Amino acid sequence: MTRLVIHADDVGMCHGANRAYVELSHFGTITSGSVMVPCPWFSEIAEIAANDDTLDCGIHLTLNAEKAHYRWGPVSSAGPSSGLLDEQGFLWRDVASVRRNAHPDAVEQEWRAQIDRALAAGINVTHLDAHMGSALAPEWCDRYVAVGVDYGVPVLITDSLAAYGPNRHVAGSAEAQSADDAIKAAAASAREAGMPVFDAVLETDFARPPHQPANYEVILGKLDANLVFCAFHPNAPGGAEIEVIEPDTFHVRTDEYELFGTGTWKNWLTGQPYELASMADLA
Repeated sequence: MTRLVIHADDVGMCHGANRAYVELSHFGTITSGSVMVPCPWFSEIAEIAANDDTLDCGIHLTLNAEKAHYRWGPVSSAGPSSGLLDEQGFLWRDVASVRRNAHPDAVEQEWRAQIDRALAAGINVTHLDAHMGSALAPEWCDRYVAVGVDYGVPVLITDSLAAYGPNRHVAGSAEAQSADDAIKAAAASAREAGMPVFDAVLETDFARPPHQPANYEVILGKLDANLVFCAFHPNAPGGAEIEVIEPDTFHVRTDEYELFGTGTWKNWLTGQPYELASMADLA
C-alpha cells in the first residue's frame, strides 16, 4: 500500500499560508507542513504550533528569497563573506546563485540557526525539507543528512534526482549526473541512519494558467510507489496578501486551498487505497 504524505510547503511565508496549513491540517486533507523560519510570518505559526500538538511541523530550510519585492535575509549572523547574501543584502533569488556563491560552512550554519530558532519557539520539529530543493544541491546534500542525524529528525530525500519533483531548481542538464550521484550517496546515508527515503516527491504545478481547472485526481489517482511526498502549497486568499506577493501564480496556491477544504475532495482522498501519513508517523 502507498503511504502518502500530503504536505504544505512555505508555511510562515505569509498569514494566508499559515491559515491554510492550520485549517487543512485540522480538516484532515493536509498531514504535514514545514515552516520558513526567516520569513515575516514565522512568529505567528510558531506560536500556533507550540500550542497545538496535532500539527505535524517541520522546517522548510530556506536559502532563497525569490519574490520580487517580498524579501528576507538569513537567521544566522551571516556577512558578505558567507556568500549567502545578494547585492541587496537578502538571500539569493535562485538556487543557482546560492550554489555559485555560498560557502558550505555558512549554509550549514544557517540551517542550524533556523532549526534552533524553531526549537526555541516551542515547535516540535518532525522533519527537515528544502525550500526550492536547495538543500539537495550536490555541494552540501551530505551535510543536509548529517544535520538531520544530529537533530534526530528525518530529512526529505529520494534515491534519485529524477524522483524529486522540485529538481529543476537544483541542477541543470549539464550536471544532472553528478547531482544525481550526490543525492544517491546522501540517500544511502539517510537510509543507514534509519530515515525514510521517498520513492517520489510530487509538486504543485505552478505552470497552470488562471481559470484552467487543476486535476489533482489525475496527480494522485494512480500512485504505485510505496512512499510518496506531495509538496503542495495551499494559501488562503484575501487581504491582497499572496495576490501581491506572487501576482502571476497566486491562483495556484489559493485554488489548492479552496479544493482541499471541500468535503468532496476529502471524501475522494480518504477513499483511495492509500495510507495517509504525517512525517512524525514515519520517523
